[in-house]
Amino acid sequence: MTARVLVVDDIPANVKLLEARLSAEYFDVATAYSGAEALQVAERAECDIILLDVMMPDMDGFEVCKKLKSNPVTHHIPVVMVTALDQPSDRIKGLEAGADDFLTKPVTDVALVSRVRSLARLKMVTDELRMRALTSKEIGIQSPERDAVAETGRNGKILVVDDRQSSYERIVATLSMEHAVDVETDPNEALFHAAEGNYDLMIISLGLKDHDGLRLCSQVRSLERTRNVPILAVAEADNNARLVRGLEIGVNDYLIRPIDKNEMLARVRTQIKKKRYTERLRDNVQMSIEMAITDALTGLFNRRYMEMHLASLVEQAASRGKPIAVMVLDIDYFKSVNDTHGHDAGDDVLREFAVRIRKAIRNIDLACRYGGEEFVIVMPETDMAVASMVAERIRRRIATEPFPIQQGTKNLEVTISIGLAAIGAPGDNAAAILKRADTALYRAKRDGRNRVVQDAA
Repeated sequence: MTARVLVVDDIPANVKLLEARLSAEYFDVATAYSGAEALQVAERAECDIILLDVMMPDMDGFEVCKKLKSNPVTHHIPVVMVTALDQPSDRIKGLEAGADDFLTKPVTDVALVSRVRSLARLKMVTDELRMRALTSKEIGIQSPERDAVAETGRNGKILVVDDRQSSYERIVATLSMEHAVDVETDPNEALFHAAEGNYDLMIISLGLKDHDGLRLCSQVRSLERTRNVPILAVAEADNNARLVRGLEIGVNDYLIRPIDKNEMLARVRTQIKKKRYTERLRDNVQMSIEMAITDALTGLFNRRYMEMHLASLVEQAASRGKPIAVMVLDIDYFKSVNDTHGHDAGDDVLREFAVRIRKAIRNIDLACRYGGEEFVIVMPETDMAVASMVAERIRRRIATEPFPIQQGTKNLEVTISIGLAAIGAPGDNAAAILKRADTALYRAKRDGRNRVVQDAA
């Protein structure tokens, strides 16, 4: 896996050193020699990760990071601060500015490469979601970028997996100021606890007495219900090899004992902010998918979805020798509803009609708005006799129960006409069945409306 890494430092020798190290690991490297130049490169979307020096003359790294993280265009780009500053307060300042990690010079090749690879892998997932969510903006769904910039990372739900009482009590005491914290002392139960708890973050000790903490991290990543929960590993200072391995298997971040309370709070906030952002992206993608296949007014499937699936449903029925029926429904005199009571009343009728259809059919049946006041119901494993009974039940319910309009202040009498068709001789196809059902509907209209007519074929 490769990525484009932007190295930012005002000292050319430092830039060349990092460039050589990363290029040797097949990363694509871009360079910037000032904070202003780095902001321009990032805004043009020309990098995947930023390695940012802190001590620069025009604008220090903390200020650059704040600007990156406050900009909806660049806030999602991982930032690793690289500096000679080694005090906890410096690390915390960087993390609070929005940095994803803080590497102290001299940076070892192992620490550098493992962190860049880990962040590149995580960003690839985010980029895929962001790309899919772009279509959401085109169909009117609000982008989550501005919400992500305003996110605080507080009020999360956290599961701590640690079997040392003195350790987890200190962690809980600190995190409880901002979050709801649960503790699981039995690593064997932790995975089940995590799967059922809907957590924003897991903090896992790599020093568990009788259990391999890395194996637990791996299991969390492999289980579908916990795959997207961020993991913050806690390790001893001499556990660099295990930390590198943890980053390779999907650990998001880590803390070294003794834990600095403010650093822990900062890293926890960062991970929760990232999780909430990716959740918003996933919600946007899901919403755009639903909007692409459903009718906005009624919530039923739309014509495109029905046409895509009707053919396969008919083919399946034919290959298995099973019946399938198609029902075309049309609201009688619907134009007069709009002309007399207004289009809002017409919308009320359509919405209520969709509700009644849903209640009258099975989960396996496919109901959609075909266009205007016309609807289609596809009923797998249903012969003409049963379909006729269902259609008559729907017609009767529509005709005998008035429709509320204008926020329930008035009731309106409504009737429908229904045409029915079912799969016939071998070679019958979806288009032919739908055409026959539509022809039967036309006969129902011609013969006086408010009736069910079966295909005569």
